[in-house]
Amino acid sequence: MGILRHPDFRRLWAADLLSQLGSRLSMGAIPLLAVLTLNASTLQVSLLRTCETAAWLVLGLFAGAWADRIRCRPVLVYADLLRALLFASIPIAWWFDVLTLTQVYVVLVPAGILTVLFDVAHTSYLPRLLERDRLLPGNAKLAANHSIAAVIGAGASGLLVQWLGAALTIGLDALSFLWSALWLRSIRTPEAEPAKPELPNLRREIGEGMRYVFQHPLLRPLAFNTMTTMLFQAAAGAIMVVYLVRGVHLQPATIGVLSMIGLLGAIVASAVTEKLSTQYGDARTLLLSSTGIGVAFTVQALTAPGWMVSWFVVGTLLAGFCIIVSYILQVSTQQRLCPPDLQGRMSATMSFVSWGAAPVGSLLGGALGTAFGLHTTLWIAGLGTLAGNAFLYLSPIRTLRTVPAEEVTPR
Repeated sequence: MGILRHPDFRRLWAADLLSQLGSRLSMGAIPLLAVLTLNASTLQVSLLRTCETAAWLVLGLFAGAWADRIRCRPVLVYADLLRALLFASIPIAWWFDVLTLTQVYVVLVPAGILTVLFDVAHTSYLPRLLERDRLLPGNAKLAANHSIAAVIGAGASGLLVQWLGAALTIGLDALSFLWSALWLRSIRTPEAEPAKPELPNLRREIGEGMRYVFQHPLLRPLAFNTMTTMLFQAAAGAIMVVYLVRGVHLQPATIGVLSMIGLLGAIVASAVTEKLSTQYGDARTLLLSSTGIGVAFTVQALTAPGWMVSWFVVGTLLAGFCIIVSYILQVSTQQRLCPPDLQGRMSATMSFVSWGAAPVGSLLGGALGTAFGLHTTLWIAGLGTLAGNAFLYLSPIRTLRTVPAEEVTPR
């Protein structure tokens, strides 16, 4: 059981597991709803992801400074409850035959805001719940939830869309948010009220978090590499379902099953990351996994009708493995290196840089797909992701085997 013997971490883990699964169902069902039910264009489909992630550009940095001032668990509970209400409105509107693409956009924008608040608070909450030496196994267990949800959700979303329809599948996500809120509410460990600055100055506090990241010899290249990866990953993700449906002529259930097979790599990664980190060093493992992400998205660009669709599975398998390894090591490194009073602002800065690139990438994918074609856009996204690794190879990370355990002073 390991870290799951910790009763309140077990509650946090249970809340996260089904919530992740529900979110994965929506991630697959929402673009299929747009393509199959609402007959959306390539650019309109790409705008869905932009609406989901645009809040990182506006609120990401403020959320971090805010999370360092308050108790995080109430934020997690209320964000889940409100997202449940928002996503429940989609199947209700569909049932009464009044669902439009505009309503989907309107739901996704506030849901994206709540997701920003939830994600920043969630990352800041874990170091308040666990000791530092337990953060790596804790993050590995939570990453395993991502992996399991990615695999099950990818297959289930396609099958459920074909069986129940996309709108009712999204309704299951609303129920998962309720499940998460109930488990989070049951956590018993008291969360201490964070010390507040004598003279609160939001701009100064945000600046402290940004300076810490961008002056840090290890966090700075990680931030820029993640930003580039997220930019091109979002570009590919915004058009992939459109390409598979209209270019490769696959049914929703087939897309789900192929995605599920490919994402098995994520489950393997969750199980072996700690062992790989111990055997080869976390810095070296992080460098190789990041390179593997670029290779994976380039391989996905080989996808075409017939037997060439197997490249989608191979690319997804490699991407799932490498993304989870990289995620676990990056988050654990960030949490280990950063002082407790800067955790929220550091996390928000890293998330702002990476997730802030997602809405731009989604728009870029839609624009490139409209102008140059979907297949060409996948090649651009794959090669762009691969090129982003230059930030790591030109940094001190290239020379390290293991990231220092102590806090590194920025310069």
